[in-house]
Amino acid sequence: MFWDSTIILLIPALLFAMYAQAQVQTTFGRYSHVRNMYGYTAEQVARRILDSMGLYDVRIERIPGNLTDHYDPRVKVLRLSDAVYGNDSIAAIGVAAHEAGHAVQHAKGYIPLLLRNSLVPVANLGANLAWPMVILGLFMGSAGIHFINLGIILFSAAVLFQVITLPVEIDASRRAIALLQANGLFTREDLEPAKKVLQAAALTYVAAVLVSIMQLLRLFIIRDSRE
Repeated sequence: MFWDSTIILLIPALLFAMYAQAQVQTTFGRYSHVRNMYGYTAEQVARRILDSMGLYDVRIERIPGNLTDHYDPRVKVLRLSDAVYGNDSIAAIGVAAHEAGHAVQHAKGYIPLLLRNSLVPVANLGANLAWPMVILGLFMGSAGIHFINLGIILFSAAVLFQVITLPVEIDASRRAIALLQANGLFTREDLEPAKKVLQAAALTYVAAVLVSIMQLLRLFIIRDSRE
């Protein structure tokens, strides 16, 4: 039965995703107790990075949670979590600088970011409806193949979103390190741990791409097994 056996395809990707998540937690935890040598908080660093790029109109807000940090391009707000906002650790500053990197991408019209943002509604729709369409198709006999194909099309949008997200996140981290250096916000000793934090975070996006691609492959196998 393809429906059951295709799950095997997911196992390596899921194991890698678990490893990536563990790396993020471990690396962030390790450097969340190491203060940066200048004593800046994450919010202060983010503000200085934004101001250095002329992004005075980008606000910084504090939000609940742990690692819920993100930049909202719709309202030009950089949101930092409770665990990051007032924290002066290398890990927290690395996260804040990364999100500031997204604000810089937005201001400069970084095409992959703009493309990713435009795909959000379609990707959400695809992620939510793809599998229900496939499951419905499995119970509809020969006519069900059309629903399965629709599910594949919908899920492909979600996969494309994940694929585009990867270079966007890597570029934001690259900008973060460069801006920390250019504005003299980190010493050389602080930069290497910050890079480790951001590299660990990047692994989670690689894992997300692998999982979504394996899921898409499963859908193709499920469809072909019914033809």
